[in-house]
Amino acid sequence: MKDLSPRKDELDPIEIASIDEIRTLQLQRLKWSLAHAYENVELYRRRFDAAGVHPDDLRTLTDLAKFPFTYKDDLRDSYPFGMFAVPRAQIARLHASSGTTGKPTVVGYTRRDIDTWADLMARSLRASGLRAGNIIHNAYGYGLFTGGLGAHYGIERLGATVVPMSGGQTEKQVRLITDFRPDGIMVTPSYMLNILEAFHKAGLDPRDTSLSVGVFGAEPWTDAMRKEVEDAFDMHAVDIYGLSEIMGPGVANECVETKDGPVIWEDHFYPEIINPETGEVCEDGEMGELVFTTLTKEGLPMIRYRTRDLTRLLPGTARTMRRMEKITGRSDDMIILRGVNVFPSQVEEQVIATGGLAPYYQIELYSAGRMDAMRVHVEAVPAAADELSKTAAARMLTKHIKDIIGISAEVVVGARGDVERSQGKAKRVVDNRHRG
Repeated sequence: MKDLSPRKDELDPIEIASIDEIRTLQLQRLKWSLAHAYENVELYRRRFDAAGVHPDDLRTLTDLAKFPFTYKDDLRDSYPFGMFAVPRAQIARLHASSGTTGKPTVVGYTRRDIDTWADLMARSLRASGLRAGNIIHNAYGYGLFTGGLGAHYGIERLGATVVPMSGGQTEKQVRLITDFRPDGIMVTPSYMLNILEAFHKAGLDPRDTSLSVGVFGAEPWTDAMRKEVEDAFDMHAVDIYGLSEIMGPGVANECVETKDGPVIWEDHFYPEIINPETGEVCEDGEMGELVFTTLTKEGLPMIRYRTRDLTRLLPGTARTMRRMEKITGRSDDMIILRGVNVFPSQVEEQVIATGGLAPYYQIELYSAGRMDAMRVHVEAVPAAADELSKTAAARMLTKHIKDIIGISAEVVVGARGDVERSQGKAKRVVDNRHRG
């Protein structure tokens, strides 16, 4: 693999600034963000007042622990625009992701927010080893999902050429990678393995491609998968992290020269690790739940947003800013399947809404070749236990899950008692995926 380490003169000065300079900038921006949220978002004003804190109470970075958390449910309860901190007319773009109630989680960006996002995505791509003039194949999904357009604007801001392929059409992905000879690809890691299989099926050697970097995100992936992809394509594989509530992709990114965990762009996002049970702030190096406060966002400021991702903060290496360890799990029951967030309660709602089915279900996650897949086990009510009725119910539930949640799932309709019962907390998810 090529040495793609950037030169120091290619970096933003803040990336290699002293820790004291970074902390001073964070404090200045944090004071602004707290005041902006308090003055312009009713939920924050009400919640700060209830906690007996005011933005003026922030004198040091550690004072942030006095302020209340923000949760995903707050965005759902404020649907669609209740947490925006600017007039709706100043929102340049809307994105949304699925929630547990059928209502999407809506996020909004001002034009300045879009510029910041593009800058940070360009910084992330540069950290990945990509440069102006490169061709970058973008296989993240376009639309309300933040991945496709977030990557697209970053590629253009970098000065590179974007191939806006989006997801799906795997054979066409292979053809364009072969014909256009891109330098990099942005895609979910599981779909990259699907592309790898398509290369083999076509009788093509993936090591003959022009790809030098793969930027993988939107779902957890292992170092074993990194090694497999790097060996198969003779390219670097780096991790990009983000979430729509905080910005989208590009909140943190691995550096190609170290590949030791995503660097958090701390000049725009202030990270904390908390004990998920008590909410107390943990020391750097301790495992816990990742919490973010945005420092520069105008449209949708987030104050102490609980991501539910479990990780720990580590000191900087290739950059001064702190790194986060690869995500090891979540403190809630959310499933990330092919880049889509899925909650068991979403599936439960569709099971209940489907005629002929009893309110019992279990989700089975399994590996279908290189891809993760989902199977939903349900039961027919006695009055609809004939094969014709069961087939109709399976077809309807499959459609509901696809239309409402946005993923494809296999539905297995069994007889009464087929779904495992529990005397305590029901085991809603069984993970049979292969993990290496």
